[in-house]
Amino acid sequence: MIRIQHEDFDPGAEIARLAADGAGAGGLCLFVGLVRDMAAGQPIAAMTLEHYPAMAERELARIEAEARSRWPLRAVAVIHRYGRLEPGDRIVLVATAADHRGHAFDACRFLIDWLKTRAPFWKKEETPAGEHWVAARTDDDETAAAWDKTRE
Repeated sequence: MIRIQHEDFDPGAEIARLAADGAGAGGLCLFVGLVRDMAAGQPIAAMTLEHYPAMAERELARIEAEARSRWPLRAVAVIHRYGRLEPGDRIVLVATAADHRGHAFDACRFLIDWLKTRAPFWKKEETPAGEHWVAARTDDDETAAAWDKTRE
């Protein structure tokens, strides 16, 4: 299940839905990403996330399919928000259900690592110094690239 939405989500309700969709799973893993209140030593007043809907949905589906090809997953949930968000607001939820906890953990981590670097979302931060677009981070790219090596 993939959703891109402006509205907030309820992690408890989403994990209940995942448990139902993945009935019989031995483990569920959940990651929720939040808007930070600081970045690079600067306070953040808000973050705006932008995307191209069709492109983002297609890429999230491709990333989910890749996870399903690597691990025997019973269910997957990916929710990514867009719009203006403030510190503490939820940005993204990634959850996996699998027969074994290791598969659930690995797939969840893979999904968030690839979403961070491959999903077409753009972030603009509001700070006391003004607004600026957030550049890709080398360490995020290296983390995502490490998953490519596990496929070789």
